[in-house]
Amino acid sequence: MDEHEHNAASRDAGGRAAGRKPARGVTMETVGRLAGVSQVTVSRALSDPSKVSPKTLAKIHEAIEMTGFVPNALAGALASSKSKLISALVPSIRNFVYAGMVQAFSAVMRDNGYQIMLSETGFEPEEEEKLIAAHLSRRPDAMMLTGIHHSAQARRMLLGADIPVVEVWDITDSPIDVCVGFSHADTGRAVAEFAHANGYRQAGCVAAGDERARRRARAFSERFKALGGEGVAIAQFDAPASLERGRQGLAQLMDAQGFSGGVVFCSSDLLAHGVLVEARERGLQVPGQLAVIGFGDQDFSAFVTPAITTVRVNMEAFGQSAARAVLERIEAQRGDQSVIDLGFEIVRRESA
Repeated sequence: MDEHEHNAASRDAGGRAAGRKPARGVTMETVGRLAGVSQVTVSRALSDPSKVSPKTLAKIHEAIEMTGFVPNALAGALASSKSKLISALVPSIRNFVYAGMVQAFSAVMRDNGYQIMLSETGFEPEEEEKLIAAHLSRRPDAMMLTGIHHSAQARRMLLGADIPVVEVWDITDSPIDVCVGFSHADTGRAVAEFAHANGYRQAGCVAAGDERARRRARAFSERFKALGGEGVAIAQFDAPASLERGRQGLAQLMDAQGFSGGVVFCSSDLLAHGVLVEARERGLQVPGQLAVIGFGDQDFSAFVTPAITTVRVNMEAFGQSAARAVLERIEAQRGDQSVIDLGFEIVRRESA
């Protein structure tokens, strides 16, 4: 093989040295060469297909498919000031309630041409603040947050970003932009009134580490005592809800706090299920000696034995309402409502 043949063999069809990575990936220029059009025409076809003839558009799409070209969304965002990305921050992606909300929120946003950038914050404000900063650096068009309690710096960053912000799963008279949810304190009070009206005079609470769960438990306790009930025993965990913690919660109420029977209000149906399991192990009749009320109306709640009396909140409606509020603000730069209260419902079943 002479020198000319060696050099030719050592280069690929694109003129690149064999064994070396290309200097850059497939570009609009590459697509244009294959389609027989200019780079400007390719750009126009991607940004506004109506300005390109169907025949040319077909050639460009064929070239894109052949090359695997992915348009630079950031470049388009710089040109249009829109990223078509929506940030969504939730405490836990495993939690049934948050997962249901995000799924409904995402479906509406996708139908309107937006993609979701999702992160799990945990329940500490400092972690949420870090993720808010990270997401804002990607220049999302809007942000969905869980809850209304954020660090002072997080609020400053969000206000300074000047993008639509929807806070879901809670309500306040002073949202950053718009909030969609219900009153957790009102929920606790309503459950206390329900329990008292049904003849219960002793009560306990089993609550997870979520601030909103603690708010429900506190409101329940205060209202139950105000109605003439005895003091409320509370088992509180600095961790997410689980079946195990439900069992531990009832054990703590009965073994360490002297709770002997009555109604137990749990901050989630998962904890309520654990309470039922522990009650069965102790030979307690539900609802005869012990009544159990959960929160969330999870899929299993109506099918355990006994079926769990619970507080139902419409996660799908929350997600959809949050998405509509965001779209309204993106498109019109304003919203008709800043507080959207979707309420809750107590569902009576066999456990209470």
